[in-house]
Amino acid sequence: MGTVIDFETGAVAQLRERVAQAEEDRQDLLAFAQGHSGATEAIHAAVLMAIEAEGLDHLLHIVTQQWPDMLGVDAVALALYVGDTAIRADISGMQFIERKLIEKAALDIEGVVLRSADRGHPLFGPAADTVRAEALIRIDNDAPMPSGLLALGQRENQDIDADHGAELLRFLGDSLARLIGKWLLP
Repeated sequence: MGTVIDFETGAVAQLRERVAQAEEDRQDLLAFAQGHSGATEAIHAAVLMAIEAEGLDHLLHIVTQQWPDMLGVDAVALALYVGDTAIRADISGMQFIERKLIEKAALDIEGVVLRSADRGHPLFGPAADTVRAEALIRIDNDAPMPSGLLALGQRENQDIDADHGAELLRFLGDSLARLIGKWLLP
């Protein structure tokens, strides 16, 4: 007579592995969805707060002082240029900078760039030394309105997926561009 081969033990073990992997994938997907939902809510709240600005100075205050907490980032800098004039605003205030710095940075950015960094972009100013993950968002306006970059930075290095969140950040940048226009047009 022949020997009996036990297929059941191997099949059950393989099935258990597949169920465990499916559960892990489900947990990852759920965490992603919750994070994406939270990011959407935070960006919508930030835009709504910016809409409530009572002037350009108030808008800059909201962006540089209140958005970091709302968006869960450690640093926010806004750099704009119009004509030969360029400014950079962050938590420490506003200063004039070289237009070429903004133009050079914006040249390589089409919409949004998400990346890890050993040091943040120079537009962060003194905070650049502490930034390990950044989002650079292009602010586009037609002349004579200012254009430039919105920079969001975090101290902790992130495993950044360039597609995740880029659409939301583009919405944030587009909204900011229009709000700047609202306060600069007569």
